[in-house]
Amino acid sequence: MAPPSCVPGSAAPACPTPCVRRCEQGARDLTVVANNAGTGRTGLAALMAAGRIRRIICSFPRSSGSVVFEELYAAGRIELELVPQGIISERMRCAAAGLGGFYSPVSVGTRLAEGKEHREIDGRMYVLEKPLKGDVALLSAECGDRWGNLTYRKSARNFNPTMAMASDLSVVQVRRIVELGELDPEMIVTPGIFIDRVVAVPR
Repeated sequence: MAPPSCVPGSAAPACPTPCVRRCEQGARDLTVVANNAGTGRTGLAALMAAGRIRRIICSFPRSSGSVVFEELYAAGRIELELVPQGIISERMRCAAAGLGGFYSPVSVGTRLAEGKEHREIDGRMYVLEKPLKGDVALLSAECGDRWGNLTYRKSARNFNPTMAMASDLSVVQVRRIVELGELDPEMIVTPGIFIDRVVAVPR
């Protein structure tokens, strides 16, 4: 199975909609990692409606406005891997750190644990969760410089920093590109070493 594409955000501020829209120009048979399954009929939802996404890995497939996903899933036209929010984040962090996975008690005794390795540690049962590495990450940030150093605005940080580190190619859309040295080093959340492309998309 090909590595997935990673798209952060549970709402508009963290979702790089203009970058996602570029995928409508030809990308297909995609596996996408996201917090939810899109809202309305734009962004991820538009890709789904166009038949570009084959499989989605997310925590909240049914949220307010997720009409396109619900229609496709009911018709058997899209696959779903449901992953608890903390687990999806930690799986990406494991990929970023080069780790082989981690044991978690979260899904023990549920359908989410079926087919996974179980191990008892100190009298408690755990499930092995494997790393979740991305092929491409489409990210969103508030400010960035030409080297890719990024800052975020409040909760719009979301999964952006983790996805940047866990993917082979990271493309970020920023509200504003600043000169080198203008960003306070103490405020930089994602260092430029993890970013491959920077695109300015003003408000």
